[in-house]
Amino acid sequence: MNDVKHKHESPTESDLSAAPAAQEISPQPDPLEVALAEQVRLKDLWMRTEAEFDNFRKRTRRELDEAKRAGREDLLRSLLPVFDNLERAVQSIQKATDVKSVVDGVTMVLKQFVETLGRAGITKVTTEGVPFDPAVHEAIQQIESDTHPNGTVIAEVQPGYRDGDKLLRAAMVVVAKS
Repeated sequence: MNDVKHKHESPTESDLSAAPAAQEISPQPDPLEVALAEQVRLKDLWMRTEAEFDNFRKRTRRELDEAKRAGREDLLRSLLPVFDNLERAVQSIQKATDVKSVVDGVTMVLKQFVETLGRAGITKVTTEGVPFDPAVHEAIQQIESDTHPNGTVIAEVQPGYRDGDKLLRAAMVVVAKS
């Protein structure tokens, strides 16, 4: 019965040393300090993200410029033989005595040029004999015609060109009217 303590007895030394340990509670962090630390973390994250995005934008711009430059170089490289042949044609014109051979030579250079543009995806807009299409044709004149249906392209003044589906230049045409 010595173990049982009564209300009016004073606590023993072992009771006093055990009491503070039971009362120790982990300190609660200050909500303001937690919020400030979170603010610093989020600001750092935001600044890193902004810097990464800025670097991404610069890198993308450089890559796009390089792709444009490379595409232009490829096209020009494929056109150089055409220009070489055109120079040869001009030189042979100066010495030529036969007009037919000059015409044949220039026609071959023109064919080479058209084929080179075709390999690059550049094609002529169809004009003569088709209905006028304002998306690809620019009417510069209308001529009354009994032989062509109203609104039909009857002559091409300047060819139009497409790069795939994109119109590079509208064809200048003459359109029939009744």
